[in-house]
Amino acid sequence: MNDIAAATDTAAERTLGIILVSSSAAVFGLTGVLTKSIHADPLTIICWRGFVGAILISLYVLWRRHRSGGRETLRLGWRGWLLAVEGALASIAFISAFKFTFVANVAVIYATAPFVTALLAWVLTREPFRLQTMVAAAVSLCGVAIMVWSGFGTGNLFGDGLALLMTIGSGLYMIMVRAFRDTPVVWAGAVSAFLLFVLGWFVTDPLAVSPRDAVLLATFGASFALSSILWTEGARLIPPAESGLLGSAEVPFAILFAFLFLGEIAPVASMIGGVIVLCAVFAHAGRDWLMARSQRTTSNIS
Repeated sequence: MNDIAAATDTAAERTLGIILVSSSAAVFGLTGVLTKSIHADPLTIICWRGFVGAILISLYVLWRRHRSGGRETLRLGWRGWLLAVEGALASIAFISAFKFTFVANVAVIYATAPFVTALLAWVLTREPFRLQTMVAAAVSLCGVAIMVWSGFGTGNLFGDGLALLMTIGSGLYMIMVRAFRDTPVVWAGAVSAFLLFVLGWFVTDPLAVSPRDAVLLATFGASFALSSILWTEGARLIPPAESGLLGSAEVPFAILFAFLFLGEIAPVASMIGGVIVLCAVFAHAGRDWLMARSQRTTSNIS
């Protein structure tokens, strides 16, 4: 009877984890639509997003710390501050990229982050580079090359370059997260958002926005915090391979939302490159998920 109850609880937790991570991908997919819908410059957007996001994520961190009885530390140390600064720089490139190219281009280029992370980990820490990852990375690189090539002479090349820069920054961030295991990553994210607010406050005039933009900017900050919280809570309940596969859904969500809300359709070359990258990403993530599932089944039988 206890085994049945335990199995039911595990299944319920897994279902909840799937819902939370999938919801996080959908909310994160709104980033491109919100950025392009706001008339303000990228630094003003980053300022507002950082202000609202920092408040909400900080409240979440403090709530989790209260639930844990104060066991979760808020001490960043130099590692936490390095994470915060690096995350802030990547965010600047991320938001700016949407202003200079198609949402689909940014989303698809960002989808290669797992491969960029693996390559950087091999270069910097000599972490083993799996053949499966190497093949998928090579295929996705071909897709990105097609997308970037289509940007020549169209004015989108700068935005594609920013998306590539942001993806590299994201890869470095993930490597540091793995290396700094004792660092409160979510709290570092809140500090990173606050740093963006401070930067935007002194560099731009964040109050010189229309009422319409102010509402969208506040919504953007709230969606950023919501997607981070949903991912953090959901990823705790399901295996990493499954959360990675579900997280990849943010790419089709972003492209779909750009079409529905902005009427944006990327050029044919970008779509071809995007299909190639998405096939590589989902094939790689799907294989990891199947292998993890097979291992769990084997361990349960034994």
